[in-house]
Amino acid sequence: MNELYLTPNAIAAIRISSLKQGLIGDSEDAQKEQIEMFAKTHNINVKKYFFFMESASKEEQPVQEAIDYCKDPKNGVQLFIVKSIDRFTRGGSYVYDHLKMQLTKYNVRLVDIYGIIGGQQVNTLEHLGVEYSWSVYSPTKKAEILEAERSKDEIRDILSRMIGAEIRYVRMGYRISIPPFGYENAKVETVHGKRVTLKPHPQEAK
Repeated sequence: MNELYLTPNAIAAIRISSLKQGLIGDSEDAQKEQIEMFAKTHNINVKKYFFFMESASKEEQPVQEAIDYCKDPKNGVQLFIVKSIDRFTRGGSYVYDHLKMQLTKYNVRLVDIYGIIGGQQVNTLEHLGVEYSWSVYSPTKKAEILEAERSKDEIRDILSRMIGAEIRYVRMGYRISIPPFGYENAKVETVHGKRVTLKPHPQEAK
């Protein structure tokens, strides 16, 4: 990174999951601390932090706001830092490629602190002194694509477990949603562990 700028300017995207399973060891503070240490080690100036809540929808890409910030030349951003590819997007390889290409177009490099995303570009015709768009490629592209697809699989697995369990318990007669007027949700011990049922609300039930 230092070969491009002595002290490159960067923005960092921190993305936390709305799913409880994703919060362990991956909190907002934990990600920020890791990115700060990475920036200090590589002599990077982080101008701005963007904080996003994970969306289960593949159509919603909250990092677009941070990408749009990088596109504005007056912000002077050279690097876009994330903890890992799954903190950039869980939309799979197609969405990952689309978002990253937006940054590339404006000469902003996407960087992850684990080093999966490489900055090297190789021209297969360099020995002949010529270059085409198809002859230049990133040696880490395959690893990035695999990681982007793994991230997509992970969110599907988490949602399948969570939503599947909710459907199962609802069919057994337990609650998972907001109670109707006059009632409140109450956790009780059952043969299926602690589950939520309805009970009359002390004020509203009257």
